[in-house]
Amino acid sequence: MKYAIPFSIALLLPAGIAAADPAGTVEIRSVTLKAGDIDVPTEIAIPPGKGPFPPVLFIHAKRGYDENERRHITELAEQGFLVVAPEWLSGHMIERWPAEHDRETELDVEAGLDYLLRMPEACKTPVGIVALSRGPYYAIRLAAKRGQDIAAIVSYYGHMQNPNAPEPDQLFRVAPEVMQIETPMLFLIGEQDFELRRINGGRAFYALWERGIPVEYQVYPLARRAFDFRADQTPEEKIAMRHARQSAKHWLRRWIPMAQCNATQTQATSPSR
Repeated sequence: MKYAIPFSIALLLPAGIAAADPAGTVEIRSVTLKAGDIDVPTEIAIPPGKGPFPPVLFIHAKRGYDENERRHITELAEQGFLVVAPEWLSGHMIERWPAEHDRETELDVEAGLDYLLRMPEACKTPVGIVALSRGPYYAIRLAAKRGQDIAAIVSYYGHMQNPNAPEPDQLFRVAPEVMQIETPMLFLIGEQDFELRRINGGRAFYALWERGIPVEYQVYPLARRAFDFRADQTPEEKIAMRHARQSAKHWLRRWIPMAQCNATQTQATSPSR
């Protein structure tokens, strides 16, 4: 079904950088950013070919960052996006699957945004965000704070309420940021996901649409929680994953100012006169 904290600028520290593959495959770099006094491990996926490329900030779920996330950012880079993926758990010595939300970790994600905006390989445009589960809560918080830097959000089964909010808020309200942001948002969720997640996502969809914010809500029949990377994917979930990846690509390319990227690429490749 488809319906239409003080911040320290992120700095690049010395880190191992993978060499580009001459065959034209995606390059994965590992860097360390700074958010205040916290080291933020970060992976970057750079598309093959000549840039600049449309920029995307990837925000992982509370389960952490592993080969599934690396595979996801690689797919985004194969679609032509330059992706920066900060890992917001380990710098704070937070174990995987934290129940509560730590506001300090938002600075780690914002450090990734600042670094992405400064990358020479990135088009000088607002960025897209692809976020999973807890990640979309970071995304709406960031869009409320720095909406001018965010072109669009893709939310995979995302939190639309503060995880620390009391039960009545979880059941009957969305996060206040939903009523503040003007960022186009695409919701992707399985029909068999957690009921509360579906309720909050649905409320957020209506709240955004009522305010005239571009929003779409895609529900995948027969798809369960985390349908896009589970080890026991059903045939239907595998198809849902492919559809979600294509929907995310089209959403990002619809709202990131691609004309600016194309103009910059043309200027970079045009012979001097």
